[in-house]
Amino acid sequence: MTIKKRVSIFCTAILAAVVLTGCAGSAKKESTGGYIDDTVVTTKVKSALLSEKSIKSTDISVETFKGRVQLSGFVSSSAEANKAVAVTKSVKGVQVVQNALIVK
Repeated sequence: MTIKKRVSIFCTAILAAVVLTGCAGSAKKESTGGYIDDTVVTTKVKSALLSEKSIKSTDISVETFKGRVQLSGFVSSSAEANKAVAVTKSVKGVQVVQNALIVK
């Protein structure tokens, strides 16, 4: 994906979140503010993974819910998986990292 497309998707997500400002959160559903926070964390994690050249981040999916980040997808070694987890933990706003990465 190009940077322009990523920015467009991010802005669309933010706009959708702002439109839903009246929605309240629950144990299984986030409030609008929480959704925006998680979207920002997801974007920061993806950016950090992209900037780390030793990680093939295009094969890694990042999902965030209430500060809990789940990494899933495929990596070439356990060292690469460990590096992805370490990079993710270093991102501000990440509370817990769930590693669901599979070594090919």
